[in-house]
Amino acid sequence: MKNGIRSRRLRAGVVAALFLSTAVVVALIGQDRFTLRAPNGIAFSEFRGYERWQDVAVSRTDHAIKVILANPAMIKAYKQGIPGNGKPFPDGSMIVKLAWNKAPNPVSPYAVEVPATLQSVSFIEKNSKRFPDTSGWGYAQFLYNPVSKTFTAYGKDGSFGKTVCYQCHTKVQARDYIFTNYAPR
Repeated sequence: MKNGIRSRRLRAGVVAALFLSTAVVVALIGQDRFTLRAPNGIAFSEFRGYERWQDVAVSRTDHAIKVILANPAMIKAYKQGIPGNGKPFPDGSMIVKLAWNKAPNPVSPYAVEVPATLQSVSFIEKNSKRFPDTSGWGYAQFLYNPVSKTFTAYGKDGSFGKTVCYQCHTKVQARDYIFTNYAPR
């Protein structure tokens, strides 16, 4: 009887230790963002490697600094004059928008604002078959929590891409629903 109780206590202790060590690891390094999926099915993993994509442009709002990155298919389309030439981006085009809170650079000899805390990572992908209700574009946004170092998918259900993102992007329908120009370099 005592061996059975000891065995159960030992198993419970091992389970508790594993749970605690997993929680500590997540707290230290954050989560594996590539396991996340937006309510409409767009997965963070579909954009794996976006950190190495070429920049399209940067922008600044009252509260954020943003950089827009594009995959090679979209960069190629931009260089061919899309969307300014009236042609649509091809299926497979993908764009990422990283947004940070901004802060003054304390070591700069002149006034300049730089990215501070990450706010969000947003994705747009062109797939006419997958997203026919939004003119071929799928939208996802993941909000970042710097305290827990974790991301949370934005939106309560799959309709947010259509009711929030697409609604705004219809303003630039003539530009194939993309606001950002490819900045000269």
